[in-house]
Amino acid sequence: MKQEIVQMALLVRDYDEAIAFYTQKLQFTLIEDTVLTESKRWVVIAPPGSKGCRLLLAKAANEQQENMIGNQTGGRVFLFLHTDNLQRDYENLQQHKIRIIREPEAQPYGTVLVFEDLYGNKWDLIEPALKN
Repeated sequence: MKQEIVQMALLVRDYDEAIAFYTQKLQFTLIEDTVLTESKRWVVIAPPGSKGCRLLLAKAANEQQENMIGNQTGGRVFLFLHTDNLQRDYENLQQHKIRIIREPEAQPYGTVLVFEDLYGNKWDLIEPALKN
């Protein structure tokens, strides 16, 4: 048996502001933006070079969902993004004035920092340690 998670939903306030943030500030790729109804779109993004899980930007449809924007995990780190160059990406985050929650630090598994996206979701940015 083989299974894999290929996509997960990320609640957003507005499609266009979310697309702009992720593509312009984090350099994600816009994979798809299809209008489904007058108020609903199918918007998929992914980190550059990614072959794994993609994010479906899901516009909150009611008050309960709106209240969860930026807090889908109760304040814990929500998403884990691997990079091949943490210093490059750290400088990009600083250049775009993205809030850094925890500065880069070495851990047994690699170097990690924590940042917040435009809605307050916490992300781990990790440059994995080289394996021998």
